[in-house]
Amino acid sequence: MSSQPIRIEVETLAALRDRSERTGEPITRLAQRYIDEGMRLDRHPGILFRDGPSGRRAVVAGGPDVWEIVVAARSAPERGERVIEALAERLGVPVERIRVGVRYYAEHPDEVDRFIAIVENESDELERALDRERSLLG
Repeated sequence: MSSQPIRIEVETLAALRDRSERTGEPITRLAQRYIDEGMRLDRHPGILFRDGPSGRRAVVAGGPDVWEIVVAARSAPERGERVIEALAERLGVPVERIRVGVRYYAEHPDEVDRFIAIVENESDELERALDRERSLLG
């Protein structure tokens, strides 16, 4: 990774330092995340980023998480353009919101696939814990 000095307004830097102190995230990593996400927001109108128990992920404004769209698309019996319409109907959101999520995934598949793997792993761990609980209570 290379570095490039940049000037940041005093108020912005103070807010960045405050956020860094509150979250414990190093200021340089936080600034890099904001720059990266800001560029993605410019490129993908309709995408937001949200923190959650499984980590930070891309979400469609007023709609589902991008990973949820991808998982639903992979399991849908429809193919081609029909899958977009079917997912919009099943998820109860406008077709354009599904398209926003699909476009984001097309440019960032590794990020979304990593998040899907995390969610699937957490689900598997929860299922194993529930099985142990059931066997104990037998």
